[in-house]
Amino acid sequence: MPKPVLLSVDDDSDVLRAIERDLRSQYGAEYRVMGSDSPESALDILKQLKVRNDSVALLLADQRMPRMDGVQFLQEAMRIYPDAKRALLTAYADTNAAISAINDANINYFFLKPWDPPAERLYPQLDDLLDDWQASYRPVFEGIRVLGTRWSPRSYELRDFLARNHVPYQWIDVELSANDPETKRLLEILGPEASNLPVVLFPDGTKLLESLPSQVAQKVGLRTRAQTDFYDLAIVGGGPAGLAAAVYGASEGLHTVIIERQAPGGQAGMSSRIENYLGFPTGLSGGDLARRAVVQARRFGVEILAPQEVVAVRIEGPYRILKLADDSEVSCHALMIATGVQWRRLDAPGVDRLQGAGVYYGGGTTEALSCKGEVIYVVGGANSAGQAAMNFAKYADRVVMLVRGSSLANTMSQYLIDQIQRTPNIQLWAHASVAEVHGESHLEEISVLCSDTNKIERVPASAMFIFIGALPRTDWLTDLVERDERGFILTGPDLVRDGQRPKRWTLDRDPFLLETNVAGIFAVGDVRHGSIKRVASGVGEGSVAVQFIHQYLSKV
Repeated sequence: MPKPVLLSVDDDSDVLRAIERDLRSQYGAEYRVMGSDSPESALDILKQLKVRNDSVALLLADQRMPRMDGVQFLQEAMRIYPDAKRALLTAYADTNAAISAINDANINYFFLKPWDPPAERLYPQLDDLLDDWQASYRPVFEGIRVLGTRWSPRSYELRDFLARNHVPYQWIDVELSANDPETKRLLEILGPEASNLPVVLFPDGTKLLESLPSQVAQKVGLRTRAQTDFYDLAIVGGGPAGLAAAVYGASEGLHTVIIERQAPGGQAGMSSRIENYLGFPTGLSGGDLARRAVVQARRFGVEILAPQEVVAVRIEGPYRILKLADDSEVSCHALMIATGVQWRRLDAPGVDRLQGAGVYYGGGTTEALSCKGEVIYVVGGANSAGQAAMNFAKYADRVVMLVRGSSLANTMSQYLIDQIQRTPNIQLWAHASVAEVHGESHLEEISVLCSDTNKIERVPASAMFIFIGALPRTDWLTDLVERDERGFILTGPDLVRDGQRPKRWTLDRDPFLLETNVAGIFAVGDVRHGSIKRVASGVGEGSVAVQFIHQYLSKV
């Protein structure tokens, strides 16, 4: 595929050459930079690009041009490339017109001339525009293709992995697409190998049979091995708390690595919509939040290992040494545990057998489109369940929420309750719990127990998504780090009892607010005892903890 195009338009040849030079210098490796000295010829170029099915990422036009000003050009260009990012080049006198264009004409940004130095007054803003464009960019597909079936747990695991790691792929359900001519030809070419599902086909012609996420990760270039064996700060867990700590730590000079078991973003990254996060008045998806945070962390030099799992930790003097699942080791001066929580298992007959085949834990965003026209069930009454119900309601014929209590008032934010009440195809079944699930190769029915009548009703169901609370996954810490009876990590004041500092504590001070009973090991976010289970609080804890880490490192 040709590179996406960055098109600049200015009737002043000197300005046009300057902007093309700066665009090519910064973005030439990923984009094709083109220019035009008139809006009319620029529109002709866009029409030619459209005929050739090329992609345009950015339109950058000078405001003051004869016959057609920049705003008029961009409005015309929108009809040809509605998804391209649009920006104006303006003189100071045109600022009001530029602001009006942003508000009224869907212009994304404006730049004042001159834009020197571009590293401060051009590139950071263009980086954000192009990052946003890339997030929704859908070129003619030439990437990874995944062949499988909807009810295959292995296929679901692989698709969920690729989606959460923002790896573009095309999903081909070989059963649903059995009559599609292209799918038929593809299966004929694969021959007997087509039975080894899921099959992953790569653009270079190679393929993986009965694919595992770790195999695909290696093939697509996701980093699972550390570049060095020592870091100032190692963070276990890549959710909002861990990503925030990485951004603040690396931006302040700490050599930082994140080790994430599945994909950056954690449970928050699986949320279909977060509407109460500060600074995003229209809300954003968990995937977008994770993507932005990962980009920001990498800009500061954070190394991210994913998928990779920490299986043990030990202390050797001032070093905290992590053993990884592939038997490699990473050592650090300061260790932060930000592993969050995982969904609590639903204890009902049939659930484990049908997991990944109609029964899912968490958001199941990859399954939303597959639920079109179906009846699905959401088990749980907290915010995560509400966000998922709202997302599935866009596709499913009916979404039924099963909650143990009498209402959602004590477990869910009011804004979500209001949205659910306004959504006609969402039903709330109170005093309800899952007694059993039924099906052979996939979920077909659910037995629902109504606690106030003690009656069980068996109902048809295509899919069930479980959000019934969460527990930490901290067994790998053994007895090194103190935890409460449920496995949440104790920190700060919770460790000092009756004026006595915790066992193994060797320093002449109390543990810092977010420090564990082992000096230099910190815990933030949902995995910490007493934490507030919100994205914003996790980000806050991750950010604040870095200051304590600096204080700790200053004494090492």
